[in-house]
Amino acid sequence: MKKLSLFTFSFLLFAFTSSFGQGNSPDAAYVKDNYIKHEYQVPMRDGKKLFTSVYVPKDSTKKYPFMMDRTCYSVAPYGPDKYKGSLGPSSLFLHDGYIFVYQDVRGRWMSEGIYEEMTPEKEVHKTNKDVDEGTDTYDTIDWLLKNIPNNNGKVGVWGISYPGFYTTAALLSRHPALVAASPQAPIADLYRDDAFHNGAFMLVANFDFYPSFTNRQDDKPTQRRGNPVNYEINDGYKFFLDMGNMKNSNDMYYKDTIRLWNEMLDHPNYDQHWKDRNVLYHLHDIKTAVLVTGGWYDAEDLYGAINTYKTLVKDNPTTPIYFAMGPWVHGGWSWGPGDHLGDIDFGGQNGPYYREKIELAFFNHYLKGTDTDIPKVSTFETGVNKWKNYTVWPPKEAVEQNLYLLPGGKLSFDAPAASADSFDQFESDPNKPVPFTDAITADMKREYMDGDQRFAERRPDVLTYQTGVLDHDVTIAGNIWADLKVSTTGTDADWVVKVIDVYPDSAKNNQWSKETYLSGYEQMVRSDAMRGKFRNGFDKPEPFVPGKVTPVNFELQDVLHTFKKGHRIMVQVQSTWFPLIDRNPQVFEDIMKAKNSDFKKATHRVYTSKENASYLKIRVME
Repeated sequence: MKKLSLFTFSFLLFAFTSSFGQGNSPDAAYVKDNYIKHEYQVPMRDGKKLFTSVYVPKDSTKKYPFMMDRTCYSVAPYGPDKYKGSLGPSSLFLHDGYIFVYQDVRGRWMSEGIYEEMTPEKEVHKTNKDVDEGTDTYDTIDWLLKNIPNNNGKVGVWGISYPGFYTTAALLSRHPALVAASPQAPIADLYRDDAFHNGAFMLVANFDFYPSFTNRQDDKPTQRRGNPVNYEINDGYKFFLDMGNMKNSNDMYYKDTIRLWNEMLDHPNYDQHWKDRNVLYHLHDIKTAVLVTGGWYDAEDLYGAINTYKTLVKDNPTTPIYFAMGPWVHGGWSWGPGDHLGDIDFGGQNGPYYREKIELAFFNHYLKGTDTDIPKVSTFETGVNKWKNYTVWPPKEAVEQNLYLLPGGKLSFDAPAASADSFDQFESDPNKPVPFTDAITADMKREYMDGDQRFAERRPDVLTYQTGVLDHDVTIAGNIWADLKVSTTGTDADWVVKVIDVYPDSAKNNQWSKETYLSGYEQMVRSDAMRGKFRNGFDKPEPFVPGKVTPVNFELQDVLHTFKKGHRIMVQVQSTWFPLIDRNPQVFEDIMKAKNSDFKKATHRVYTSKENASYLKIRVME
């Protein structure tokens, strides 16, 4: 039985939504009745041609702005008589009237050229051979303005996930007609977004994606595809343990046929390969209005959304930059109600709210001149299920505080007073790793992002710290930093930190919590991993000195969450998180080349004393 990773699911989702229904969606009849489809091979400055579908309103008495989506996931269906089932970011755009443009990016599907993963951008374009996604966007916009009648001279671009990156890259075209763009869950830094989290390889997310995403190796107008791995079992934990070391992914399955997979295995450090695939370096001198959108429970590109916004605001202070973050998984704002994830209820129809009140309002304002009062920052506050508006993110009202790990499994805003060198320790066995979810699944089950962590607390290789019962609400807003003091008997170790909202015993079940109890529920609020050898830089791995107290500091990314009165705040620390991340042999080496015999047990310590304090830096709303 074949199982799809969440990456592959996302690939299929966006490929499917590109061609939604092809006559089966509720909007299909409206599309055919009100739009005419054209297909073009649009020439780029270097002579390559990119396949482009254009849907033009039949009513030619008006002028319309363009809405463009550039994608590596196909603009299907192909053929001038084959129509998409819907158009635009949502059906609201379809009925409002736009010229919709869909383009296969260079080297994908029906477009010419050679595909490069997350095309490196160039700061300078000296000749017509110096092309990237920015120049391809510029040339496309120029062609559209000159060749598509009844346009009003304004262009908007949007895209989710990988198309979110192409939307960010479109900003680098700096074309004067590009007046509005919305990168949604965009990949920003391929190393940090999708490949490695603080140096820890995102195993289950990537494993089944690349066979379905095999790049074309030549310049022919057909797309080469690989074959997904046949898991044969539903238990991903067992499957990946049986696979063993990362080298076995090729020896047992891929047979060195997937170049993009091999590029990740060949570049575990943040070297030039990855630096070239970080678009954040280039986001300066942007004049286009931008709406960056993401989801608090995006397991893939949370980093991209948050850091695209922060970089744009920092480096383009006079440009209108908007930010929307809701209680969504990857792309969840574009479909469905957005009212829950797993057992956790979000109190209402948050997807439709975003699509009408934020997304449509943003594009209509900049492309059609309508009035709007959308705030610069629209964020959903989990825990209390309220939308909050700010002028900037993180909010200026949020004050940095330290939340200390204390002896006896306690957690407090008060620093440790004892001068004795106290610590907690556990034995980590990479051959018996802590699972990232208690569900039996072969993919990156998205519900892990806010799932119950009681199963992990029961493990002897998971340290747990918690506050007393809160006597008032505590709201944290912004990024979280883990500042740990640790030691290990090995020469390398991973460190996983999870911030958890512990419900009171009196908590009642909701309509979604049918197979568990919310009484005592331990809801994960934010989490991330750090590969310890990268503690002093992702480009320069360093071994631990066995037994030496060592600082390990890393970012867990942003939240807006209220721990309500009567709840507790909990922090869990562990060293395996499988198979969400690959296993660390706990021996300093290139893990991608490790042998099965290299994986060793080690004893890890987390220090909780005055001299060697471990804590989280958080921002608390006053």
